[in-house]
Amino acid sequence: MFIGRVVGHIWATKKEESLSGMKLMVVCKTNDHGKDMGETFVAADVVGAGIGERVLVVNGSTARKAFNDDSIPIDAAIVGIIDTVEVDKSLAEKESKEL
Repeated sequence: MFIGRVVGHIWATKKEESLSGMKLMVVCKTNDHGKDMGETFVAADVVGAGIGERVLVVNGSTARKAFNDDSIPIDAAIVGIIDTVEVDKSLAEKESKEL
């Protein structure tokens, strides 16, 4: 699971039948301080996120489980909308120095 920011949405009139009715969003991966990491991808939205919102994203088989369908052709899903993030800066700095 990781944090991202919704930067756009996808409208596709022709797509795999199992994706019909699914809301597809463009997400930019961010760090825990909200800074964009540059990597963007498409994620299916389970929770009704909007452009500009920070979100929790899962990928791989976990994304398919969010839709209760292991056969659906997705590899990322938005499973939460973030209200706040609290990070203990002293712990984060200590951990980054240890790496």
